[in-house]
Amino acid sequence: MDTQTLRLATRGSPLALRQTELTLAWLRERLPQVQCSVHEMVTTGDKQKQWSLEERGGQGLFVKELEEALRSGEADVAVHSAKDLPAVQPDDLELAGYLPRAEVNDVLVVREDVATPCYIATSSPRRRAQLKRLFPQAVWSEIRGNVETRLKKVAHGKVEATVLAAAGLKRLGLFEWPGLVFKPLSPAQVIPAAGQGAIALQVRKGEGEILRTVLDEETRFAVETEKAVLAGMGGGCHTSIGVYCCNGAVSVFYEEVGMRNYPLRGDDDEARQRVVKEIVSDLGLNEES
Repeated sequence: MDTQTLRLATRGSPLALRQTELTLAWLRERLPQVQCSVHEMVTTGDKQKQWSLEERGGQGLFVKELEEALRSGEADVAVHSAKDLPAVQPDDLELAGYLPRAEVNDVLVVREDVATPCYIATSSPRRRAQLKRLFPQAVWSEIRGNVETRLKKVAHGKVEATVLAAAGLKRLGLFEWPGLVFKPLSPAQVIPAAGQGAIALQVRKGEGEILRTVLDEETRFAVETEKAVLAGMGGGCHTSIGVYCCNGAVSVFYEEVGMRNYPLRGDDDEARQRVVKEIVSDLGLNEES
């Protein structure tokens, strides 16, 4: 990597481009000597809008092309939503780190004339599994498209409600929408996906040092802990597992048992390994599953 110039690969969705703008601003302020440019790409997940993420598994659908751009030298840094990344990195790539994390919670978006939604659309098994406990009467369907597309589908009566990440709404400046009500869901109500709310910067193996010095250590530890738990549980980015590391504890949602909390005794790799083993053992899982 030429440390004087950085080419940033990103998806072309409005949210991905906004996250790349935030990344550029962060890097330009802290690494003014480095020239940055943006390489916009279309991923498999963007092309195949008709695919069911649940049926296809989702893992890698929004990252593969960006990773290939790193391998080919077409880009030096890939900008990802951390929750879209698989729990384990490829051998030839690594995460340089993360920008400071935004809000981690989800938001229930409901048509304003609906008191209790009975028809809710989400492509996330994690969200559906947890919200079934709040809305046991609801009928569920999948939904695809960018944030504004999903909001329009609810507003136009295609469905009564959907669920979106608070961080994405905030980054896009979408605090309200005609005909809709935004209802924040706390992490105690719906445990977020591992890495939710964090912007991750991926590089070729061994080339992340210049970025690592200006990225957020607190976010790195939390997200890497969440991803380690997810990997230990055998889950991916489109499973019904929720993991959230905050304030010295790890909260986990596992559909078979519901929500559980585990103390995180320390802030280093050993503490992370201990809590992963505790969770896997407590839930009766095989760490190699």
